[in-house]
Amino acid sequence: MAKRDYYEVLGISKGASAAEIKKAYRKKAIEFHPDKNPDDKDAEAKFKEAAEAYEVLSDADKKARYDQFGHQAFENGGGFGGGGMNMDDIFSQFGDIFGGAFGGGFSGFGGGGGQRRVKGSNLRIRVKLTLEEIANGVEKKIKVKRKVQAPGTTYKTCTTCNGTGQVTRIANTILGRMQTSSPCNVCGGAGEIIDKKPADADAQGLRIVEETVAIKIPAGVVEGMQLKVSGKGNEAPGNGIAGDILVVIEEEPHDKLQREGDNLHYDLYVSFPDAVLGTSKEIDTVTGKVRIKVEAGVQSGKILRLRGKGIPSINGYGKGDLLVHVNVWTPKTLNKQQKEFFESMREDEHFDPKPEKSDKSFFEKVKDMFS
Repeated sequence: MAKRDYYEVLGISKGASAAEIKKAYRKKAIEFHPDKNPDDKDAEAKFKEAAEAYEVLSDADKKARYDQFGHQAFENGGGFGGGGMNMDDIFSQFGDIFGGAFGGGFSGFGGGGGQRRVKGSNLRIRVKLTLEEIANGVEKKIKVKRKVQAPGTTYKTCTTCNGTGQVTRIANTILGRMQTSSPCNVCGGAGEIIDKKPADADAQGLRIVEETVAIKIPAGVVEGMQLKVSGKGNEAPGNGIAGDILVVIEEEPHDKLQREGDNLHYDLYVSFPDAVLGTSKEIDTVTGKVRIKVEAGVQSGKILRLRGKGIPSINGYGKGDLLVHVNVWTPKTLNKQQKEFFESMREDEHFDPKPEKSDKSFFEKVKDMFS
């Protein structure tokens, strides 16, 4: 089933401010909250749908991409956008938005009694990719050091909050007695504390291990793009959920190809005789070598466009092109016989420059490159 427009989900216009987006999400989240709608699958689906919409529209970068490309902006983004959000993600990321509407806790989720699921910290790694890997997509196996719960670690109910994860305070104010709830500062809102732990575990019952993680990288990623691998970051103590791995993309320079968006550029040097007589040349592309024909009388600066030989669009809009820039190489040294030949050709009409309308100027060629 096709996804609904995020603005429609939250009941707001495209021009809504950040405060209006937050207010609209809070209203929807409270309306469809699990505590208010126990065992209601339809309400749960709408609760997740609202959270997904808010995750995108509350982020300036994601919102701009959504406004330009719609849902398609996140279909191949390797974790961009809210698609597939679960309750753990929603409450760990946006729980503060609900305020005191449910007593500061979520009894319908994560163990009852107001406990909240603590999320482990994220790991951030950089992955270098060749142009070929970017063009075709790739799976990388990366070794990471992450914190995991140490075997033998046990937990017990936090005595400060009695397992609720929340501490209630009553204060006298000019408006009367006010009751407020906040996460327990002893257990961090988890409702549990360490009971026993092995000697090699830290204060939270975690220890560092090295693991190999497989990361699927879609075709068309760009330098600086960040992908998310859910649940492969540091684990959390007790009944918490693991953090994520944030993968930052780096492009390795190519020997012969230059990238510009989804297009690629290749400098082809041809000799003076080949330019005069015509030839065929083998050139590199991101999918292997191809042979191209260079017409007789080709001019230096000619651009040959190989359509679809560039980089796939990350947003699924086809592939870019490979632009081959022809450069006629003028010899710098000649022997006596060669010099005599060209001296005899100085006045020959075939060697006089006669540019035609089809021979575009430099500025026209640059314009064509971006059209």
